[in-house]
Amino acid sequence: MNIILLGPPGAGKGTQARLIENSRGLVQLSTGDMLRAAVAAGSEVGLKAKAVMEAGGLVSDEIVIGIISDRIDEPDCQNGFILDGFPRTLPQAAALEDLLASKNKSLNAVIEMRVDDEKLVERITGRFTCGDCGEGYHDTFRTPKEEGKCDNCGSSNFKRRADDNEETLRTRLLSYYKETSPLIGYYFAKDNLASIDGMADMSEVTNQIETILASA
Repeated sequence: MNIILLGPPGAGKGTQARLIENSRGLVQLSTGDMLRAAVAAGSEVGLKAKAVMEAGGLVSDEIVIGIISDRIDEPDCQNGFILDGFPRTLPQAAALEDLLASKNKSLNAVIEMRVDDEKLVERITGRFTCGDCGEGYHDTFRTPKEEGKCDNCGSSNFKRRADDNEETLRTRLLSYYKETSPLIGYYFAKDNLASIDGMADMSEVTNQIETILASA
């Protein structure tokens, strides 16, 4: 089973991808992770990517597709994969479709995680974690039981991601709607798209996804 998760930054794609990975034995594929692994392994396409990166350029779609091609040929991907963060543009979606067709593979489901932008901003800008154990918290939705003390390990070392601020998030949202949201229509036209409420509780989002995958 091969799946794409679509949605703006902070929608929870990564979290749900890990849950699907564990429940269905699929492999979560992040283009960033694959790129770093290909460079480290010194593969042909990895060496091309390294040369571009060392020159300060942006890795082309052709190189990224080559990295994905190599990765999905590996044994652990034979049960299927989850793409989170790719494709981002219509040309990438078309290239991915051609790649899968060349390998006699196809997409079983493209799941759009719909969100409310204002609520998403509140969700993201209010989150913080324990710097020692990684336990997650939120200014509004989940504060430590004892102020200033992690429920899990007792540490008072809390951290916030530098990009979890309103200005940065709104810039990322604008980029998503400009470049990636056209994929919603693209996959709808191909009868691959299913949409869920990405603002629901995490367990409810998981249930919605499982319902879609059960009939895919």
